[in-house]
Amino acid sequence: MSLADEINIGSHDAFVHGIPHDQFTRLRHEAPVYLHPQSEDDQPVEGYWVISRHADVVRANRQWENFSSGLKGAIMVEDRPDLEMARMIIDLDPPEHTRLRTLVARGFTPKVIRSMDGHYRDVTRTIIANAMAKDSFDFVTEIAAELPLVAIAELMGLPVEDRNKVFVWSNTMIGNSDPEYGGTPDLAQAAMTELYMYANDLAAARKLEPRQDIITTLLSAEGDQQLSEHEFDLFILLLAVAGNETTRNALAHGMNAFLEFPDQWTKLQNDPEALLDSAIEEILRWATPVMQFRRTATNDIELHGVTIPAGAAVMLNYMSANRDETVFENPMTFDITRSPNPHLAFGGGGPHHCLGVSLARLEMRIMFEELLHLVDHFEQVAPADRLRSNFINGIKHLQVRAIPKA
Repeated sequence: MSLADEINIGSHDAFVHGIPHDQFTRLRHEAPVYLHPQSEDDQPVEGYWVISRHADVVRANRQWENFSSGLKGAIMVEDRPDLEMARMIIDLDPPEHTRLRTLVARGFTPKVIRSMDGHYRDVTRTIIANAMAKDSFDFVTEIAAELPLVAIAELMGLPVEDRNKVFVWSNTMIGNSDPEYGGTPDLAQAAMTELYMYANDLAAARKLEPRQDIITTLLSAEGDQQLSEHEFDLFILLLAVAGNETTRNALAHGMNAFLEFPDQWTKLQNDPEALLDSAIEEILRWATPVMQFRRTATNDIELHGVTIPAGAAVMLNYMSANRDETVFENPMTFDITRSPNPHLAFGGGGPHHCLGVSLARLEMRIMFEELLHLVDHFEQVAPADRLRSNFINGIKHLQVRAIPKA
């Protein structure tokens, strides 16, 4: 079959039953720079260029002057009227991007994140105990979602008891292509509006009573860093969604991988001190929670004998890059001893390298350390229920039974 007949990675339906790795592999081998036609549920009218090899995705991430996030945003949607009002940090290029990143970065330094270790560990033990009190439970909603929600709520200054609101808003916005979460842009817009109203109420409270949290940091910015009201709303939206979605899905995919490869769980149990760090990195490679971002070519770009024309939409395919057989030996195997592991789950460098790297790794480390202490093994009660999305590699539900240690 020709590439045009076989390749359809723009459709959300292509990801419902699993990642279409066969299509990604063919692109890496035969067309590492591929002009993808419009899909039925995809927005770019004239198609877009897919970059699928590891080295090329790294290059594009770092060469923001050629591959712009600011021209038409970072989401693979052509119609973005919101970009004319204000932009999320992911929809900006330096120096505007640097202005916003610098403002909030001090809340995510490794030192700040490490200081949370003891508290997050107590929270995690409670989360696990509550789940294990049941015969079986949904690992996604009852474990994987809980710690990231608590962590991002506390860092931002949201009442922890409101974390389920963030969970629902996040699912509705990110899962707007999935029927379980509404499946319509209108519902996603409504969720966004509710989050904005919530953020504005919190802002009013912080102006009266500042605290040591990210909301206060954002509101107290002065000079060139001062935010408009809409910029503030967008920052809260991005932090609330990205702060829980990505780590939640990494944890869920990690557990699902251990169910699929139980020998890897046993290996980790036998030597957690030596293997936990490499296991976390392999989970991140395996999960690749954000599968792709958009860039726009600022000029004609020559790559592998192909010319990407100025103004064209470009998809950076992180999921494909993380299965590149020229970089990862046996890339379709989940191997917690893999080293080195130069995965691109956090973006692969450049100005848009994930701000929450330290937080995500800490949450994953604590969660799996505590699970290893308490659980002998897990039994899968029902197959993983995947999110219908070509953007987020999500698991909505994963029903399991935890067999405690004797």
